[in-house]
Amino acid sequence: MSVSIGIIGGSGLYDMAALTDREERQLKTPFGDPAGPYIIGTLSGKRVAFLARHGVGHRQMPTELNYRANIFGMKLLGVEYILSASAVGSLQERYVPQHLVIPDQFFDRTKGRVSTFFGSGLVAHVGFAHPICRRLGAVAYDSCQAAGATVHNGGTYVCMEGPQFSTLAESKLYRSWGMDIIGMTNLQEAKLAREAEICYATIALVTDYDCWHPEHDSVTVDMIVANLVANARTAQRVIAEAVGRLPYERTCECATALAHAIITRPGYVPETVKRDLAPIVGKYLGFRP
Repeated sequence: MSVSIGIIGGSGLYDMAALTDREERQLKTPFGDPAGPYIIGTLSGKRVAFLARHGVGHRQMPTELNYRANIFGMKLLGVEYILSASAVGSLQERYVPQHLVIPDQFFDRTKGRVSTFFGSGLVAHVGFAHPICRRLGAVAYDSCQAAGATVHNGGTYVCMEGPQFSTLAESKLYRSWGMDIIGMTNLQEAKLAREAEICYATIALVTDYDCWHPEHDSVTVDMIVANLVANARTAQRVIAEAVGRLPYERTCECATALAHAIITRPGYVPETVKRDLAPIVGKYLGFRP
């Protein structure tokens, strides 16, 4: 049974308890090592690959994550869908701690993170106006409802650099812009998944009100951890539900995101780049990995 579904677990979600028939797979990529081993197993009757985003024991900060290796490893496994679970802060009153949000937009406040597979002689520009796969996002939203979670459909995720939390001035500014939730990891994953032609959606798990709220004027790790525990239980149910609902055939635009994105003429692409990126671009440049 092929592995077509990937799960990336964030803070608090370091394993999928319902996975059966498990095996660990260590992968090497042209971009270095992923965060840890991929746990291959069966969930809701389908083979999936689980990766703990921050590594075993949560040892990597958002600024240290090798996003390219993490997503490229999923591509090597044959993954076509990635469901990401992430802890976020709320920037609006209606997103209460322990609620879930399925964002459909991102706003970048990171500083110089590498978020493309391209360069070194190969140029491509993928469309990113709609960064979340609409079909996968809909499945995630329906699955939250089926699992009995309080969920909000749509919204903008501010991706900040971290690892510190926001200042009060920053938090108030994001609110004035109409931003909805804030986190530190998902934007780079979404960009790279799109380049790899993998459908991507985020299940955002609200842990706190950031620091803007008059009754929550300081975010602490203890506060977040308490909500992480509750959120992780909910996320396990939601993801299992979503995996069972995912179709085997993809009809979305994510599957052909590179079809008209590669600018460099094939004959000018360095051989080393062709070899390294073959799992992603091989079919468009006339060769196979």
